[in-house]
Amino acid sequence: MLTVQLAASSHVKGIKRVCIDANRTTYKDLCKEGYIEKVIREFYNEERIHKEVSTTTKDWGGYFVALDSDRVVGAAGGGMISDNEAELYVLYLDPDRRNEGIGSKLLEAVTKQQKSLGAIEQWVSVLKGNQKGIPFYEARGFHLQYEKPSFGNSEEDNYCSLRYKRNIEGI
Repeated sequence: MLTVQLAASSHVKGIKRVCIDANRTTYKDLCKEGYIEKVIREFYNEERIHKEVSTTTKDWGGYFVALDSDRVVGAAGGGMISDNEAELYVLYLDPDRRNEGIGSKLLEAVTKQQKSLGAIEQWVSVLKGNQKGIPFYEARGFHLQYEKPSFGNSEEDNYCSLRYKRNIEGI
């Protein structure tokens, strides 16, 4: 049975596995391997994930995990970026578990947390060309606002993030 809850330190290795596997699968045809591995090293190492599971603030609400029995099959997290705006920073699934409603349940958990902190708008960045993420967010009411250079671009990289926003007052 699938459950979604705030992550504990016992989920760190599972979050790491899901985020790394999903990054490699999602971006393999969109980004250079070196760029993907740089992002993985920075964001999905055990030390950082443990810190992000152990310490939560208004700016980072911690990781939510989707568990099938005790196995992490998805992870998501976000935080407030202003008094009434929130950001979804991460939402990844085990690549073999897509299209089961897991992403929707994780998004719902993060959204509920952010609404409790006063959010009425929610933002997310999606890599241009990411046909796993773009249809998911558009189907959940996110609308494209603008494009900007992706986080961590080097001089030779030209990756572009699409910035999406949705109103979450009525959700």
